[in-house]
Amino acid sequence: MKLIINFTPTGMIPTKEMTQHVPVSVKEIIANVRQAVDIGITMVHLHARDERTGVPTHEADVYEKIIIGIREFASDLVICVSLSGRMVNEFEKRAACLMLEGDAKPDMGSLTLSSVNFNRQASINSPDMIQALAREMRERGIVPELEAFDVGMINYAKYLERKGLIEPPHYFNLILGNIACAQADLLHAGIMIQDLPPDSLWSLGGVGDSQLMVNSIAIATGGGVRIGLEDNIWYDQSRTRLASNAELITRIHKLAEANQREIMTPTEFRKLLKLQGGNGKYGRVYN
Repeated sequence: MKLIINFTPTGMIPTKEMTQHVPVSVKEIIANVRQAVDIGITMVHLHARDERTGVPTHEADVYEKIIIGIREFASDLVICVSLSGRMVNEFEKRAACLMLEGDAKPDMGSLTLSSVNFNRQASINSPDMIQALAREMRERGIVPELEAFDVGMINYAKYLERKGLIEPPHYFNLILGNIACAQADLLHAGIMIQDLPPDSLWSLGGVGDSQLMVNSIAIATGGGVRIGLEDNIWYDQSRTRLASNAELITRIHKLAEANQREIMTPTEFRKLLKLQGGNGKYGRVYN
């Protein structure tokens, strides 16, 4: 299997005060994605920020500007939008970017499979909310990017499949190292990978200092990677040097070359995930 590189440029936490490298404005996010595409990525996981304040926003018009800007130079790139419950928990707000159409339509939307406690904040994902977002994505031909922070969340994905709210092929982000979830070690990673439903593609992401180790494990064991300043702003574990997104992606390429892993193109990923081919046709056609 070729290496899926899931690029997460911004996230909800990093600010300009923390690192000058984090892209916050529409122009900055688009420019970071262009640079990443030139280096080589498979997909991008987008968070939007308010243009005036820099804080995370659910507003569909901001997502529209970012997506349209990216598709002007990468019309086949697989684009996933964040449906996070960390800042808002009204369905209409969380689902707003799913309503975009045409060249602004996302291919995928993030679906966190349970509530999660972070260091200082919770991401609230009730069963009703998860199912409503899954149902909306299915109706609109948008594929869920299944986010699992622990093994129980994978079991919940199987429950959603039995209810007909999601269907294979699946794509999972297994995110390790958060304070209240599965930790960044081989045992936790192995249990989660072993428990995935049939016909699932997967990537590993590591929070903070664990990012490099977790990405290395994924590359060595045949999985994909989630990489970007969303999860970690430092290049080194000693935290002496702030990273740029381009540096983090370039390092993934070096690790992939050492492990004789080719990078999966967006076109190849689309075929595996049964997404339409891009270039004006986005998402999946459900029967």
